[in-house]
Amino acid sequence: MLAIWDGAGSIRLLGLLLQGTITTLQIFLLTLLLSLPLGLVIALGRISTHKWISSPLKLFILIMRGTPLLLQLIFVYFAPSYMLPEGLSFRIPRFTAAIIAFTLNYAAYFAEIYRGGIQSIPRGQYEAAAVLGFTKTQTFLRIILPQVIKRILPPISNEVITLVKDTALVQILGISELFRVAKNESSRIFSTTPLFVAGLFYLFMNWIVTKTFHNAEKKLGYYK
Repeated sequence: MLAIWDGAGSIRLLGLLLQGTITTLQIFLLTLLLSLPLGLVIALGRISTHKWISSPLKLFILIMRGTPLLLQLIFVYFAPSYMLPEGLSFRIPRFTAAIIAFTLNYAAYFAEIYRGGIQSIPRGQYEAAAVLGFTKTQTFLRIILPQVIKRILPPISNEVITLVKDTALVQILGISELFRVAKNESSRIFSTTPLFVAGLFYLFMNWIVTKTFHNAEKKLGYYK
């Protein structure tokens, strides 16, 4: 068995894991940046009174939440090559396919969280805002949305923590994120130490996420 806790071995291992962590953080941040606003749009469409808007979105949410993210990753990456006619088929780059699959999946989960938050606000607040002369857009942005954000922070934080761990699934597409790098290095040196260190990296990232949401909840504490 190779010793990895000598100086050179330790530096090499940490360097590889940091490179994988950068990819993990890219997937994490891009997914949040795209899925959080998309989830709000889907939620608003989901509660629309127009069936031609709400029904397809209900089906979309059902599919995204009812099938494994791993399967969605494979589908997004490989489907264009098999479903499109020969000559029109193409293959999405691995990283792009991962971002698309993650964004659609998490947008569906965030949409249901948004929907629950929006529908928990008493109808009387909408009526009071209308009496005061607020438009529907002003009512939603200035009165409803701040309260919704306060109420949905705990479930959103749970999904964000899950997202940090789910980034490991992109290894199925051959993307060298943190877990794949650790697994490859573990196989190379016949040791579980790289996997253990990678676990500490995930723990540290989720600690930052937890602290961030905790501070956000405290700042929004005036919404009771």
